[in-house]
Amino acid sequence: MEKQIYFIHCLAITIGLALMTTGLYAQDFQPQSGQQGKDVVWVPTPQELVDTMLALAKVTPADFIMDLGSGDGRTVISAAKLGATALGIEFNPDMVEFARRAAKEAGVTAKATFEKADIFETDFSKATVITLFLLEGINLRLRPKILDMKPGTRIVSNTFTMSDWEPDRTARLENSNISWDTAHLWIVPAKVDGTWKLDGGQVSLTQKFQFVTGTLTMGDNVTEFSGKLNGDKISVNIRGSEITGTVSGNTMSGTLPGGETWRATR
Repeated sequence: MEKQIYFIHCLAITIGLALMTTGLYAQDFQPQSGQQGKDVVWVPTPQELVDTMLALAKVTPADFIMDLGSGDGRTVISAAKLGATALGIEFNPDMVEFARRAAKEAGVTAKATFEKADIFETDFSKATVITLFLLEGINLRLRPKILDMKPGTRIVSNTFTMSDWEPDRTARLENSNISWDTAHLWIVPAKVDGTWKLDGGQVSLTQKFQFVTGTLTMGDNVTEFSGKLNGDKISVNIRGSEITGTVSGNTMSGTLPGGETWRATR
């Protein structure tokens, strides 16, 4: 009799472990605001701010969005509803399964997927849009990888900033009584720091994120100027004229106000 009881007890434990392994217990999981995560506690982004973040990034069906720390999946699902391909990276396996069920209920599983992974070990270089709701310190840990992404990649954060990397745009919900009501957008700039050769002269640029200062040297004439990058587009004001161009690796080119083309190499 004791052997039978012991056998039944072991069988119950085995079945219980099997159920947990197959995720059947996770069906009852409900995320709770403030629950502890790997790097931060989880707090849901209000749906109104999710919509604002995606609008700020000008998301289209051509985009591939990665949400780092995707939680209950609402940002990924919302992006998928706009036609974009969206991938959520989440460390908590219960949250991953919860988000997958939510995507299925929303009918967007063809566009919205989720992976159980560590955001610091994830390759997000192929994304055209990154969404975040992380602390500033974590944003700063991710920042070097973000700045190595393709120029023009859009980064949108709920509330938390990138320290001295100023946002390109900020949007706040109007007449809002919610705690999280601000979205920040950064556009990854091309890397232009250094000396560039022109026909008959050179340009020296000093870059701080999307902002540049520099000097134009043509013979004995030296002119200081400042400007800004918008992804791979550069715009500077030299002697009262706005000069624009496109950056492609170690080449820049554009058109002068009079219609003449210019080219610089590094």
